[in-house]
Amino acid sequence: MSIPGSWYLILSAALFGLGMFGMLIRRNVLIMFMCIEMMLNAANLTFVTFSRLMGDIGRQAAVFFVLVVAAAEVVVGLGIVVAIFRRRSTAIVDDLAEMKG
Repeated sequence: MSIPGSWYLILSAALFGLGMFGMLIRRNVLIMFMCIEMMLNAANLTFVTFSRLMGDIGRQAAVFFVLVVAAAEVVVGLGIVVAIFRRRSTAIVDDLAEMKG
């Protein structure tokens, strides 16, 4: 017995909505990065679901590109957050807005 593809799409929409909600509500930069990662993983789940439903392996190749973008975002973003945290000892977005030059 196989799980229908619509359930995966509903799960993907719920994950994306939860990530978007967290992105809008939370002010901690690390939490915001985790919410972005959740939204990217929801997009990956959608790509894989449509790939499975249509029998096309090309959409699964797009998942690797999304994973590469997510990894680059984590590396660059966490490097910036660590540098700011060392200097200001806080990672709240509202406090970082004061750093405008």
